[in-house]
Amino acid sequence: MSCSGCSTGRGCGTASGQLPGGCRNNGSCGVGGCNKLNVFDWLADMELPGGQRVFDCVEVRFKNSRKEFYRNSNPFTLKAGDVIAVEASPGHDIGIVSLAGELVRTQMKKKNVKPDSSEIKKVYRIAKQSDIDKWKEAQAMEQDTMMKARTMARFLRLEMKISDVEYQGDKSKAIFYYTAEGRVDFR
Repeated sequence: MSCSGCSTGRGCGTASGQLPGGCRNNGSCGVGGCNKLNVFDWLADMELPGGQRVFDCVEVRFKNSRKEFYRNSNPFTLKAGDVIAVEASPGHDIGIVSLAGELVRTQMKKKNVKPDSSEIKKVYRIAKQSDIDKWKEAQAMEQDTMMKARTMARFLRLEMKISDVEYQGDKSKAIFYYTAEGRVDFR
């Protein structure tokens, strides 16, 4: 949930040091800003009952609000906003923790993902500076790659519109997002 200030077109103002334009909470809206991807962790200040461990899965956000669940079997605790390296196929990807703790269990139930599933990929580590640098290099390549892909699609007369490109954090793989009226034959 968010305070919806950005939907007014005036933004939250917190980035520029001004008062928020939409929510009128003067910078204390409690959801981390006017971002519709933020989730307010209403369980954050509650202690777990005796003997219960912190839920070991986190929700990780990537480009275009793509989110996936990952298992943290490491000895460190993750919180929303942490930049982490996660398992991908092939290699690893870099994402931002969007949700941690018991609310992840609720989200998994809502999306019909079983917490004990062996298909849940792993959190490798908190991202090192070298991981973040490589991730930023990959992001910088995305626009140019998309333009080249559009040129190639036109040249090959493919009936498709390439809308975005997302490189994996280690630059080993790119995902091309496109729309098409019918089936596209890439052979």
